[in-house]
Amino acid sequence: MASNSLAGSSSVVGLGTSTLSRSCVRSSAINLTSGFLKSKVAARNPLSLSLACASGGRFTCFERNWLRTDYNVIGFGLIGWIAPSSIPAINGNSLTGLFFSSIGEELSHFPSPPALTSQFWLWMVLWHLGLFLCLTFGQIGFKGRTEDYFEK
Repeated sequence: MASNSLAGSSSVVGLGTSTLSRSCVRSSAINLTSGFLKSKVAARNPLSLSLACASGGRFTCFERNWLRTDYNVIGFGLIGWIAPSSIPAINGNSLTGLFFSSIGEELSHFPSPPALTSQFWLWMVLWHLGLFLCLTFGQIGFKGRTEDYFEK
């Protein structure tokens, strides 16, 4: 009779619906499950990818083409920045005009670098800051729309 009771799974008195199978009784580690406890989930480490998934046997955190560059974004972003920065809004001059004219002034005395008090640095920083912001938001908007990040 004792062998018949171990043949199937028997319930353990105690926590919820715990069961023991015959293979668990013979092993030294007994696995009990309970309705009160959540099942253990193995923690996933993004750095421990299998070699089949990693590129060339190296561990990678990002996909290979993480930037997902697109020439449409670069072209439209450049046009999208040059057009508004060419509006004459600074004492009748545009930011692009002031930046390019300051480049010409600094190239007139080429071997020596621009002075720290030169207006070139201000126009260069403002022009490039605007360009990079336009390209960044263009990339977010264009890729977000093509990859359905935004709900309609």
